[in-house]
Amino acid sequence: MKQQEEITIQSLANNEDVQIGYSDNEIVVVDSIQQFTQISSAHVGMNTIVICTSGKAQAQMNGIQMELHRNQIAIIPQNVTVTDVMVSPDFDVKGMFLTNRILRSFLNEKISVWNDMMYIHRQHIVTMDEDEILFYTHFYDMLTLAIEKGKENPYHTEIIQALLRSAILGLCGTMKWMLSQNDNQLSIINYQLSTGKSHFQRFLDLLHSTDVKHRTVEAYANDLYISPKYLTTICKKNSGKTANEWITEHVLEDIRYYLKQTDLSIKQICNQLGFPNPSFFGKYVKDHFGMTPMEFRKG
Repeated sequence: MKQQEEITIQSLANNEDVQIGYSDNEIVVVDSIQQFTQISSAHVGMNTIVICTSGKAQAQMNGIQMELHRNQIAIIPQNVTVTDVMVSPDFDVKGMFLTNRILRSFLNEKISVWNDMMYIHRQHIVTMDEDEILFYTHFYDMLTLAIEKGKENPYHTEIIQALLRSAILGLCGTMKWMLSQNDNQLSIINYQLSTGKSHFQRFLDLLHSTDVKHRTVEAYANDLYISPKYLTTICKKNSGKTANEWITEHVLEDIRYYLKQTDLSIKQICNQLGFPNPSFFGKYVKDHFGMTPMEFRKG
C-alpha cells in the first residue's frame, strides 16, 4: 500500500494488497489487509468497522489516540484522517466499509446511537467478550457462505445487505449499552454542554432525514431555533467539522448516489436535490468532483 492512502470503494477494489470478500457501490467487505504496515496515514472516505483478528495497532484519528488489539472492533466515521499508524508485524483485520446512505438505511432512527457514539462521546473502540466473539465468528462464516454460494440467487445483494444490517444492529446495541454505562457514571451534568450536544444531535437527525440537503446553514439553524453561528460552533466543538462541511458532505453523497445508482436525468437529479437549475448543479459537481455530471456518471 502507499504511504498515504485514500480509502474509498474504488481504492479498495483496485488495491492488490486487500482481499475483497464482497463489494457493491455502497459496501465493501474486506477479508484481510496483507500489507497494512506500510500505511503511515490515510483519509477514510467511508464509515469503517474493522475487527482486529491478530496483532495490534495504534494511531491518531483526528487528534484522538487509538489502540486496537485482537478481538477489538474499531469504528471510524466517514471522512476522517488517520495518522501516525504503527502496527505489529502480525496485524490483520476483517471489516466492512459503508457509505452514509446505506448506513442510514440499515439503522434508520437508531442512527442517533451511532452519531452519539462517534461525534459526542467519541468512543471508537469496542472490546468483545467471549459470547460476542463467538457470535461474530459464526456470523462471518454465514456471510462468507452467502457470498460464495449464493451468487446465482436473484436476491444476492439483498441477502448480503440483510446479513450486514443484522451485524451492525448488533453492534449498535452494544454501543447503546456502552453509552448508558457512561451516562450512569456521570455525577455532574454540565447543562450548557448537554444542551450543545442535544442541538448537534438534532442537527444530524435533521440532516439525515431531509430529502433536500442543499440548504444554507441559516436554514438548518432556523429549523432548530438557534443562530447559524451557534450551530457552526457546536458542530465544530462536537465533531471537528463545521455545519457547512457536514451539509456539503451529505449533498455530495446524494449526488454520487443519484448519478451512479439511478437513471434519472441530470435535470431530474438537479430538481430532486434542490438545486436552482442544471447549470448551477453542473458547476457544483465540477467544483467538487473535478468533472461534469455526465463525466462523473460515466467514470
